[in-house]
Amino acid sequence: MNGADTAWVSMATALVLLMTLPGLALFYGGLVRARSVLSIFMQCFALAAAMSLLWLLAGYSIAFGDVGGLWGGLSRLGMIGVTADDLRGTLPEILFFAFQMTFAVITPALILGAFVERVNFWWVFTFSAVWMLLVYAPVAHWIWGAGFLSDGGIFGEKGTRDFAGGIVVHETAALAALLLAVMIGPRRNRHTPPHNPGMVAIGAGLLWVGWFGFNGGSELAADGTAAMAITATHLSAAAASLSWMFWERLKFGRASLVGIVTGSIAGLASVTPASGYVSPLQAVIIGTVAGILCQESVLIVRERLKLDDSLDVFAVHGVGGIFGTIMVAVFGAASFTAQLGALLIVGLYTIALTWGIARAVALVFPMRVDKESETNGLDISTHGERAYDLNS
Repeated sequence: MNGADTAWVSMATALVLLMTLPGLALFYGGLVRARSVLSIFMQCFALAAAMSLLWLLAGYSIAFGDVGGLWGGLSRLGMIGVTADDLRGTLPEILFFAFQMTFAVITPALILGAFVERVNFWWVFTFSAVWMLLVYAPVAHWIWGAGFLSDGGIFGEKGTRDFAGGIVVHETAALAALLLAVMIGPRRNRHTPPHNPGMVAIGAGLLWVGWFGFNGGSELAADGTAAMAITATHLSAAAASLSWMFWERLKFGRASLVGIVTGSIAGLASVTPASGYVSPLQAVIIGTVAGILCQESVLIVRERLKLDDSLDVFAVHGVGGIFGTIMVAVFGAASFTAQLGALLIVGLYTIALTWGIARAVALVFPMRVDKESETNGLDISTHGERAYDLNS
C-alpha cells in the first residue's frame, strides 16, 4: 500500500460523490420549474443510496471481478472476504471499490436530465437500478476491468483508451437518455425557462471542482499523470466556457449564465476520456471545440430533431464524451480502430439493453405521470412537498 496514493484517492472519492450530491442535484434542479425541483433532489439522493448498495451487492463484482472477457464474475459479491489489508495495485481494494462506487452513482444520475418533470419516480428508480447492473457495470468491465475492449482484447495489444469515462460514463448515460426521451415523449410545456439560474451555476461550480477527483483520481495514484489530468480538466472547462459564451454572443447577440456554465460541463465531459493522455494545450483545443460543438448539438437535438432531451444530456455529455474519445486517437494515445470500435460496440449494447430494461420495468410501473401531476409539478403530486411557498 502506498500512503500518498491512498490519501489522494480517498479525497478523489469524496470529490466524485460531491458531483452527484449536491452538484448534479443543484445543476439539474435549477433548470426545471420551481414546482418540480424537489423531485430532482429526491431522484439524485435515492439513486445515490440505491446504486451504492447495489454496487456492494453485485455491481463491483460484475465490473472488477477476476473473470475476463464479458464480465467480472461473482467472486466479489457483497465484498465478502475482502479485508482492509487486501490490495488492488497500491491501494486498499476497499478504497478502489469506494472510488468506483461513486462512478456507478453518477452515471445513472446523469440520465435523469432527459425526462425531468414527467417521469414516474418508481419507474426511474427501478430502471436505474437494473440499468446500472446490466449496462454500466459490464461496460466498465469491458474497458477498465480487463475485458474484451481493453489491452490484449479484440483490438490487439493496445486496446481502447478511456481515462475516466468518456465511453463508460458519458456515452452510456447519454445514449440511454436520448432513447428514453424519445420513449417517454416530450413535456407538455417544453419552453419553461430555468426557475433558478443561480442554482444552476452553483451546481456547475461543484461539478467543476468534483471533476478534479473524477479525472485526477482515475490515475489511482498521486503522481504526475494525476496532476496533468487535473490541469487538463481545468483548462478544457475554462476554454469550453469561453468558446460557448463567445459563440452564443455571435449567434444570438448575448451571452447567458446558463450558457457559460453549460459550456463548462461540455468541456469537462469532452476532456474526461483524454485527461490523462493530453498536454495542457491539447486540453485547451478539446475544450475550445467542445464549447461550440456541444452548443450546436443542443440546437440540432432541440430544433431540428424536435426531441425533448430536457436538460441536454446527449448534446453535452454524449457528444462531448464521444468527441473526447476520438480526440484520444487524434493526439496519438490510441488507435482510431480501438476508439471507434468501442464507441460502436458500447453504443449498440447500451441502446438495446436500455430499450429492453425500460419496457420491462414499464410492465410494473408506468413510465410517465398523468397530465394533472405533470401540470401541477412532481413535488406535490409525487412527494407531497414543495420547495417554495408559491403563494407568498
